[in-house]
Amino acid sequence: MEASSSCTTEGTEIVFFDLETTVPRRAGQRFCVLEFGAIVVCPRQLVELESYTTLIRPKDLSVVSLKSSRSDGITREAVENAPEFEEVADKIFSILNSRIWAGHNIRRFDCIRIREAFAEIGRPAPVPVGMIDSLGVLTEKFGRRAGNMKMATLASYFGLGQQKHRSLDDVRMNLEVLKHCATVLFLESSLPSVLNGKFINSSLTVTTRSRSNGNKLTCREETRRKSPPISTSLGYQRTVPYTRGSLGKMTESVKNLLCKSQGSQPLNTILKHSHSLLR
Repeated sequence: MEASSSCTTEGTEIVFFDLETTVPRRAGQRFCVLEFGAIVVCPRQLVELESYTTLIRPKDLSVVSLKSSRSDGITREAVENAPEFEEVADKIFSILNSRIWAGHNIRRFDCIRIREAFAEIGRPAPVPVGMIDSLGVLTEKFGRRAGNMKMATLASYFGLGQQKHRSLDDVRMNLEVLKHCATVLFLESSLPSVLNGKFINSSLTVTTRSRSNGNKLTCREETRRKSPPISTSLGYQRTVPYTRGSLGKMTESVKNLLCKSQGSQPLNTILKHSHSLLR
């Protein structure tokens, strides 16, 4: 994909990356990288500039399971003819070095595994210029409204499908989850009083009592819409709905009284002159 001019001139790109590894089965056994996947993204436009993925054959094939517990998981047969880490180290270094690293839980897992893999072949590891761990960012900003902070749970919450646990698919899912979370947070910040729960429950159930023809007291429930917040400014005045008769005179009196009460103590003024409304 061709990079736009605004991305190439900036010089700071974000690389979302993910590793698939073996799971240690006994004490002292280390993680072995089985797959690396990454996408390079323009931070201003979120355009995917470059992508790369490769399976990686560990030196000891016996650490890889013959069968995977996941439907799309990596098996021993899948990595049997894959390159070893040393063969793809140059490419991985060029993608990661001097860029902003991003991913889900990369600070505590993927970054450590990358450093271990480069140390094993006796080469310096790539160094990021910044880091965005979506696990920490979303925990702080978005919260646990999806249930937990696992990528599979967040993806399911937004209807993005099932996590495949393959590196390139997972990093693209990570970016989509971030987009959706950012959109929700942007909308909530734009309309905080509406979208943060104050007016979400827009209906109000009210129990009223009335007497039937047999003078029997009955109760019924009515559902009423909540009125929008009332403005405290009197700059906007609705047209008096009744203009004739005693009801019109009373409504007009209320309007005039409210206009007179605009000042430092409007409530006291209304109470002081309320008797005039009943005349």
